[in-house]
Amino acid sequence: MSEEIKYNRRRFLGGAALTLAAATLPVSAKGATPLKQRSKNATNNFITVGSENSKSIDLYYEDLGAGQPVVLIHGWPLNGASWEKQTAALLAAGRRVITYDRRGFGSSSKPSTGYDYDTFAADLNALLTTLDLQKVDLVGFSMGTGEVTRYIGKYGSARVRKAVLIGTLGPYLVKTADNPEGVEASVFEGIKAAIKADRPAFLLDFLHNFYNYDVTAGKLVSERVVDANWNVAVQASAIGTLKCVDSWVEDFRKDILRNDVPTLIIHGDADRILPPDATSRRQAKMIKNVKFVELPGGPHGVLWTHADQVNSELLSFLK
Repeated sequence: MSEEIKYNRRRFLGGAALTLAAATLPVSAKGATPLKQRSKNATNNFITVGSENSKSIDLYYEDLGAGQPVVLIHGWPLNGASWEKQTAALLAAGRRVITYDRRGFGSSSKPSTGYDYDTFAADLNALLTTLDLQKVDLVGFSMGTGEVTRYIGKYGSARVRKAVLIGTLGPYLVKTADNPEGVEASVFEGIKAAIKADRPAFLLDFLHNFYNYDVTAGKLVSERVVDANWNVAVQASAIGTLKCVDSWVEDFRKDILRNDVPTLIIHGDADRILPPDATSRRQAKMIKNVKFVELPGGPHGVLWTHADQVNSELLSFLK
């Protein structure tokens, strides 16, 4: 890998990419399985959202507690279990908590297609519709913020009470004539090349920068946490892990303008993966009803390193 690519990865995306988080749109809303067929799977922790060849594409979800529902949408390249500290706090506060694994990750199906935000939003819509969630709070982390933003942009906010974006991906990451704050497209090509060359090594590099491990190790995060995250990440779909990179560069600016619900944005000011200057500070200016909280010294992985602060802001906002 060239020194320029190494520098760009380290400087903007912390040696990897946005956390977060595609082919022919075979399983978007237009081609998804009808609701009645999906509902049969809602009792065994899987919801069918499409098919590939002779097999269904199923999302694994967990539905815990009772009360006002909140859906937590994870970042790349992890799964729904990455919300463990927030799930515990929300359950203790009397909330119903739903987490799910994005297609290609965790216990969900690992198809070869559908790794774009129109399909991810359709998957989220299938979950909300199948479980018939009303007045739901949508909370996304990193790549999961794209699902929240695209869902509202595409399906509206009729089911949504409030939105929370933690370590947000938007509004638009690619440098263009009308988006000079973005990143050169060559950076993302370098990321894909690194994943293709040695995915396990790339993921470890990513996770170290995800937590600013050179600064936080032994203080805010342990080596065992990084190991556990790597084990989850390396077992994700190799195809999905790579194809998600193309989704990171989607333009969310029009979706953001459709956001008419109270929104909380939380971001670490030391985030190496998605620096706030390129993401949250810009997105906060585009939302009318927004509360913006920056966590001093916070890396990208604030769900773990700054869990107490995140949980305090989350619980206060979602009252």
